[in-house]
Amino acid sequence: MKSKQLTAGYVQVYTGDGKGKTTAALGLAVRASGHGLRTYIGQFMKGQRYGELEALRGHPHITVEQYGEVHHIYEDTVTADDVERAQRGLELAREAMLSGQYDILVLDEINVAIWFGLIGTEEVLAFLDGRPADVEVVLTGRRAPEELIERADLVTEMVMVKHYYEQGVKARRGIER
Repeated sequence: MKSKQLTAGYVQVYTGDGKGKTTAALGLAVRASGHGLRTYIGQFMKGQRYGELEALRGHPHITVEQYGEVHHIYEDTVTADDVERAQRGLELAREAMLSGQYDILVLDEINVAIWFGLIGTEEVLAFLDGRPADVEVVLTGRRAPEELIERADLVTEMVMVKHYYEQGVKARRGIER
């Protein structure tokens, strides 16, 4: 069981086209762990090996689970299996949230999962309705629906001013993946 260190939990949204949404959520989890808070990170649409998985493997206060395939999916390549994985991921995140073991839940790339039609906005709003008052929830990903922005207590939009992707630089190991 968790130690009930948060007296009030809030809903945070990290969205926008700029880099840093997942990184901000991971930073929050690491900072919280330094105070003994426990974080569950559910990564929607991700099944690839990212640096954070290795860095956090076996961490006593941070649990990371991925709900996606090893390959990237795009809006026009969504399959029934992709939808099923995302739906199952939301259920696993709900179980984690209600388990009493975690102070913070990060639903990484949930906004993109909504945009791709893997999960409905209403389902995420219902998820938030079931949130215990002392659990913080962080929703990341581009194109956060207006309904989630309205529901959130904190919204940060990452704005891309300039990015080396525009010069053809691919995601680099240790920096973007």
